[in-house]
Amino acid sequence: MQVLQVQLEIRPDPAEVGRARRWARSRLAGSGIQADEPLAETLILLVSELVTNAVVHTGRPAVLRLSLPHAVTEETTVRLEVADRSGRAPVPRCAGDDATGGRGLALVDGLADRWGWSVESTGKRIWCELDRCSKSSEVAAACGGGSLSCGGGAAFEGLAYEAV
Repeated sequence: MQVLQVQLEIRPDPAEVGRARRWARSRLAGSGIQADEPLAETLILLVSELVTNAVVHTGRPAVLRLSLPHAVTEETTVRLEVADRSGRAPVPRCAGDDATGGRGLALVDGLADRWGWSVESTGKRIWCELDRCSKSSEVAAACGGGSLSCGGGAAFEGLAYEAV
C-alpha cells in the first residue's frame, strides 16, 4: 500500500500545539479518514501530546510527520512521529491526581497501538501508530487505558482524560 508522508516544522512555542492539531486535521480530511471516527480523534490527541512534549521539554524546534495511506481501508495504519533536537530520552512521569500535566506518555501508551522512540543524529524521534481496525484503540479512545509503569511498579490503569 502506498503511503503519503507529510511534515510540519514546529517552533519552540506553546502556540504551535494548536497549529499542529489544525494541520493534522486538515491532512486527515484529505486522506479519507473522517474527522469524527475514533482513529482521527485519537490521532489528534496524540499529536497534541507529542508536540506539547517536544515544545515544553526541549525548548527547541521539532518536526511533526504523518504517514497516511493513499487508500483508506479497514486495515489502515497511520503513523505519527515527532523529531526534536534534544538527545534527552523521553521519561514517563508520575502525575498526582491534581496535576495539570505529566500524563502525555501515559496517554500515548494507552491510546496508540504501538509506540517507541529512537536516537537520531540530531536528537530523537518519538513515534506511534494507530490501526483503523483496532478494537483496542476504540476502547482506549472512549475510556482511556494503559499500563505504563510508574515508579515502584504502580501503573496507570483506567486513565481518564479530558480534552480541553
